[in-house]
This record gives sequence, structure tokens and C-alpha cells, in this order.
Amino acid sequence: MDILRREFVYVWYYFSVQLQQIFQYWVLGMVLGSAISVFGKNKIHSAFSALGDKKLGVLGLIPASLFGIASPLCMYGTIPIAASFSQKGMKDDMLAAFMMSSILLNPQLLIYSAALGSTAMAIRFASCFLCGIGAGLCVRYFYRGKSYFDFKGFEASAGRDTDPNLLLRFLKNLGRNIKATGPWFLFGVLLSALFQRYVSAEAFGRLFGENKGFGVLMAATVGVPLYACGGGTIPLLQQWLVSGMSMGSASAFMITGPATKITNLGALKIVLGIRRFVLYLAFVMLFSLVTGLVVDFMI
Repeated sequence: MDILRREFVYVWYYFSVQLQQIFQYWVLGMVLGSAISVFGKNKIHSAFSALGDKKLGVLGLIPASLFGIASPLCMYGTIPIAASFSQKGMKDDMLAAFMMSSILLNPQLLIYSAALGSTAMAIRFASCFLCGIGAGLCVRYFYRGKSYFDFKGFEASAGRDTDPNLLLRFLKNLGRNIKATGPWFLFGVLLSALFQRYVSAEAFGRLFGENKGFGVLMAATVGVPLYACGGGTIPLLQQWLVSGMSMGSASAFMITGPATKITNLGALKIVLGIRRFVLYLAFVMLFSLVTGLVVDFMI
């Protein structure tokens, strides 16, 4: 009993310290995410829709990827929006850039990532932005004249942010945010505390730090089954980086994680079909590996 009590005290200590370090970023991320969702989402999507009327060519992939990052919607919310854009004549390469970057990052998760430091936050933004552009280029040049997405049966649903009182609308959205991310966030902090207590930092550093090429491959692979919620993985990544994980390995994890999150894969499978779905997975894995190796080479 004394051993159990002692271990509980240790884990609680690590949990409380980690929570204190990261809680402010979680709160700020939720507040910003809800504010954008309530007050800015329609403006962002209207601005992206207007790109379809402009003859920007390949340069249009740049704002398309940026709009994807700015969009606060999850993948199940992004697909109906993308379907409406497609009906209005938006080209598939623009939609690919928008959807790819939207999968990887949103304003809320970007703020969460500030807990990892400014370098990790900048790398996450840059890699997600470039991944969106890369996806758009692949669709543009390998599916020229062919349809890449199948949005049949999808239509934009009415949003839940409809309360006429703006303050109440914001508070309701914030409440849904807390309900959706809170349990995963606390679970991530708990996993981080358990990791600090029971996993050797030296062994972890050798695996993901010293052997950088192998570490990047491992991180890209681990990101597939482990990633469940963006907010929940930030505490783990924070501790992994302290324990010796290279920035390149963290970068690979931050790409494959959200890109292969089971709910995102389920939504994408519907609009891509088997062959294009496999190509999507291959692109994500290759891009994450290259990104991780480049980051480790540069840092």
C-alpha cells in the first residue's frame, strides 16, 4: 500500500507540473478556436470560395493551403464545405491543398503547439502549409483532366452556431470545445506524467535523438496508431522533446498523426475510394519522412 501511495504521489506531481505548464495554451487555443468558428469561419470560407473565380494557376495553391489552416472545422465538417466549393467550380488541386492543410492544422492546434516552443510551432506551421501545397501539386499534375474527389451525396449542413445572441453563441461553441477536447487533453497530460515516471529518458533519447534517421521513421510510424486528439498529444510531445526526441522526429509525428487519425481516414475514404486513399497514405508517409530528415539536417 505504501508503494502504491508513493507512486501515486510521484505521478500526481508530474501531472500537476505538466498541467501547470500547458494549461494556459489549451485554454487560449479553445478560446481562439471558438472565436474563429463563431465570428470568422464564414468569412474564411467565403474568401476561399472567391479564389475559384480568379485565374491564379498554380499560385492559387498558396492561399488555398493557408485558408485550410485558418479553417476551424474538423474533417467531417470540411468535406461538405469542400463539396459545396466543388459544385461552384473550384478545381480539385485547390480543394486538395485546402483539405490537406485543414487536416493537419487549425488555429486552435497551432496555439496548443506554442507549448512546444516557438521553433516547433514555426516548423509545424511551415510543414503543414507545404504539405497542403504538395498535395495540391500532386493532384494538379497527376490528375490533370481527371476527377480526384467524389463528393456525391455530400452537402453543407447547417451549423450549430445559430443563437442570435453572439455572446451565447460563442459560449455554447466554447462549451462544445471543452467537452470534445478536455478529456483527451487531460489523458495526454496523464500519459506524459506516466512517461516521465516510468520511461528512461536516456533510452528514449538514444532511440529518437541519436539515431535521427531511424528516429524519424519510428516517429512517423508511431504517429499512425497513437494520435487521437491534437490537444492530447501536445503534452506527450513536450515531454518527448525534453527526453531527447529530435525536432525532425517530432515533425514527422505531427504530420502522420493528424493525417492518419482514424476519424479523418474514415471521412477521406468516402470521398477518395480505395486507390486514391492508398495514394494519400503513401504521400503522407513520404512527406513526413522527408520533412523529418530535412528538419534534423537543418537544426
